[in-house]
Amino acid sequence: MIDVTYEEIKEWDEKTYQFVDIRDEGSVAYGIISGATHIPVEEVPNKMGELPKDRKIIVYCAKGIISKEVAENLKDEGFEAYSLAGGYYKYLVLKMQDDMLNEKERLEQIEISIRKKFHKNLFSRFARAINEYELIKENDHIAVCISGGKDSMLMAKLFQEIKRHNKFDFELTFLVMDPGYSPENRKIIEQNAKLMNIPITIFESDIFDAVDTIEKSPCYLCARMRRGHLYKKAQELGCNKIALGHHYDDVIETILMGMLYGAQVQTMMPKLHSTNFEGMELIRPLYLIREDDIKAWRDYNDLHFLQCACHFTDTCSSCQDDGTSNSKRLEIKKLIAELKKVNPFVEANIFKSVENVNLSTVIAYKEHGVKHHFLENYDEV
Repeated sequence: MIDVTYEEIKEWDEKTYQFVDIRDEGSVAYGIISGATHIPVEEVPNKMGELPKDRKIIVYCAKGIISKEVAENLKDEGFEAYSLAGGYYKYLVLKMQDDMLNEKERLEQIEISIRKKFHKNLFSRFARAINEYELIKENDHIAVCISGGKDSMLMAKLFQEIKRHNKFDFELTFLVMDPGYSPENRKIIEQNAKLMNIPITIFESDIFDAVDTIEKSPCYLCARMRRGHLYKKAQELGCNKIALGHHYDDVIETILMGMLYGAQVQTMMPKLHSTNFEGMELIRPLYLIREDDIKAWRDYNDLHFLQCACHFTDTCSSCQDDGTSNSKRLEIKKLIAELKKVNPFVEANIFKSVENVNLSTVIAYKEHGVKHHFLENYDEV
């Protein structure tokens, strides 16, 4: 039998087996089974020599489909290899059920880690962004939008922590939109929210079905539709703001993506007035928080979150080199990492570049949709 279940593995001695994660780099960035070795599926044939033959090899992908073929190939090469039934997503659901047995202790650890170990890098930067960009005002009612990923889940906990200080009155609604999640993925969100004591409000939409047949830029369309649904529901619930979990790295990546792929200089703003929902505003309170610090908090607390979970990444196609793993954002991440090897200040410089724009040295710029050119006033000097 090539498949092995999570329950069976729990009965084994941990020293007798080795997990091998064959998903793409982008997927692994969102979480990996503790102790697993990451070898992208296309690299497995060339890296078999790195795997121990004196241990059971448990291969897993997103949903346990491609991992079967890889496990079979490893068996042919003399390994005692298995495919993790249900893949990474199934593992998460079952592991979280185990974690709920120690729910009170886990919650206490998560909250103490924010107040102590990660206070400087997470809570302090969260509070600084709120103060520096005036993201929260008295009597605000904020819809904290939770996608199920590490960023939005941490944002919810940080909001709870800052609410605990209660310097002025504001309300929070923790809003989850189900755009068509599989039952397993919805369960992961619900269990994480329960574990972390986040009282979520869930509403349904059919966005995944609507974009499922779109071939060109489905992710862009999905993001636009999701934001519209979130604005509408938040407004119905009496909120005047929605909070999204974009962080510092999202900001600098967006700046470079705009330049290299969009031929424009722009940034992801810390807050925006909605153009379609009167009186509504979007805020990004993780604006000054680094993604590596979010990952460190996640891993320290042994938490596992969703990646995207749409029809494009919810299947084992995300394990393949089909374009998803080679996204423009991942390319930009790698570019920044390479630049940082030469210049350790490159990330901060990218971030500050859009704060230090000198219009007298810009050929042209747009203001409120109107384009201005340097020649307009050139002869007036």
